[in-house]
Amino acid sequence: MSRAFPLAGLLRLRQLQQDRAAGELAAANVRMRETREARAEAYNSLEASHSDAVDAATMNAIAAARSSSRSMLADLNALGTRHAAEVEAARAEFSSARARSVGLEKLEGKFAEAEAAEDLRTEQTILDELAGSAWHRRQKEAH
Repeated sequence: MSRAFPLAGLLRLRQLQQDRAAGELAAANVRMRETREARAEAYNSLEASHSDAVDAATMNAIAAARSSSRSMLADLNALGTRHAAEVEAARAEFSSARARSVGLEKLEGKFAEAEAAEDLRTEQTILDELAGSAWHRRQKEAH
């Protein structure tokens, strides 16, 4: 009977860390995509709006709207930059967590191979002993 991988608990912990890092990377990518979409939507909205100033009040309103839009776009650009940095940090953390898992997964694979080979050797030894005992029994019966 095969024994359990001695580092199974640590491997499970590493896999959980990798799963958490993958989730954080996915969430960071979603935030970045949402920011990009908001920025594109804001640009499209600004591009589609054409207002003609017919008086001073309208001109002031257009100027205020453009100023507000410029500020909003600057905020969205800053948010996009921050989200890009978060994605890179999450990607680095995921890569690090994956690297920590891979080594243990390889050890687990080698351990499983060694255990399987040992099980086969044990089984072969038992079969050899049974065959030898049967042969000796037949030899005694023949004489």
